[in-house]
Amino acid sequence: MRIALDATYSVDPHPTGIGVYSNELLLGLARQYPRDVFLHCYRPKQFIRAAGARAPNVRRRLLQPPLPLFGVELFHALNQRVDRRPAGKVVSTFHDLFVMTEEYSSPEFRERFTEQAKRAAENSDLIVAVSEFTANEVTRLLGFDRSRIRVIPHGVRVATYTAPHKREKIVLFVGALQARKNIARLVEAFESAPADWQLILAGATTGYGSDAILDRVRASRSRERISMPGHVTPAELQALYSRASIFAFPSLGEGFGIPVLEAMSRGVPVIASTRPSLAEIAGGAALLVDPHRTEELEFALRRLMSDPALRQEYAERGYNRAKVYSWERTVKETYDVYRELLR
Repeated sequence: MRIALDATYSVDPHPTGIGVYSNELLLGLARQYPRDVFLHCYRPKQFIRAAGARAPNVRRRLLQPPLPLFGVELFHALNQRVDRRPAGKVVSTFHDLFVMTEEYSSPEFRERFTEQAKRAAENSDLIVAVSEFTANEVTRLLGFDRSRIRVIPHGVRVATYTAPHKREKIVLFVGALQARKNIARLVEAFESAPADWQLILAGATTGYGSDAILDRVRASRSRERISMPGHVTPAELQALYSRASIFAFPSLGEGFGIPVLEAMSRGVPVIASTRPSLAEIAGGAALLVDPHRTEELEFALRRLMSDPALRQEYAERGYNRAKVYSWERTVKETYDVYRELLR
């Protein structure tokens, strides 16, 4: 097969979930299917930053309207964007649609996002959704036939298990400072924690609603125990996962939630919100809290802080849950979608 993929998000120096997904899929397809040719297509700015072909069966191409096909049989949009339908078959990956339903972005961005999502659905033969929740949202909000959606979750690379008793008294959050991440409520819940515990908020310090979050951190009576290192390198992130005793992710809106899976794969007990996508990923291996109820989050933090045996129980549950997910599985099931369309 000769497959073109939108590789735009794979060149972000500080990748979000979409960037991680893009990199793992692009590299995995080339590695697992050496007899096929994969064209990594970039928009002009990203094309300049993109590295050369990373495998003998990979080619780099410029992605710009109208999309040149380069003789490919199928085009895969990795982030729900297909502005114009090319010849051949089209697959789009949808990560989430919370921008269409929640007040977590500017009106201008919401309008642009909604139009792009509608065009991607109209121009796709099949849609890949990263969770059952996202699949249902695509059908509900865009009217896309559920029978033409394939649910393929993200993966994770499971690290060597580190027992919780070897860790530091750190509550870790990973993600950008955005209103939908519910960080202000996490800060409020943390304020009642024992004085020897720290809260680390790792990730971009800019995002929709970040000013209010920064103000809340500065105003916190526990501000000297709260650190915000900003963007961290992959090595620094792994070090944080290895040090943390609790991972807290009380997000109000996610399509999947890669950080939850990453924390589980590194043996960190997880507190997550009851939002459908996060509950779906956790599968009973995390303490779930109503993201609108600060007292629930505070109680969950106190339970884990005061009970090492409970921390170990949820660390082991999460670690075993993470083994269900792998990038190899994601790659194989995505390739199966290509074969389904081209048979």
